[in-house]
Amino acid sequence: MDGSIYLADARKRFRETKAQCDDALAQVPFECWGLRLDPEANSLVTLMLHLSGNMLSRWSDFLTSDGEKPDRARDGEFEDPFGLTQEALLLRWERGWACLLDAMDALTEADLDRMVTIRTLPLTVVEAVNRQLTHYGYHAGQVVFLAKHLAPAPWRTLSIPRHGSTAFNEKLRS
Repeated sequence: MDGSIYLADARKRFRETKAQCDDALAQVPFECWGLRLDPEANSLVTLMLHLSGNMLSRWSDFLTSDGEKPDRARDGEFEDPFGLTQEALLLRWERGWACLLDAMDALTEADLDRMVTIRTLPLTVVEAVNRQLTHYGYHAGQVVFLAKHLAPAPWRTLSIPRHGSTAFNEKLRS
């Protein structure tokens, strides 16, 4: 497979994941973002802090330093900070995604066989990218699930609506 095709698809999938999260979050009032379904569950705030913290750690100096940066406070990402404003949270969220997307945009086909480390574990760039794609997809599913639970009705679907497959497929064919 052509490495440039892989990189283009990975970039597309990361951008789709962000868009899905953004579209889900937009349907929930900010005052609900800190709610948890139970004491051990993540809130939307928690998920946003964790994802952005992970992105800033993994993708800063991606090719040259361990993906678990010494200044990352991972455990704190799972505690919703008191007084965090929507603007501050969204700024961190956007910084994380920008760090990821900038690092991905800088990768070339020649980088795919290079070795990087995450928590001292050596991985090829392909393995590291795939690891993050699955990790972010996992948490994006949590964001969508929780947002759908917390959003006031009616929920605007992020994919093909129920009972809408036939119409969707016909639209694709036309």
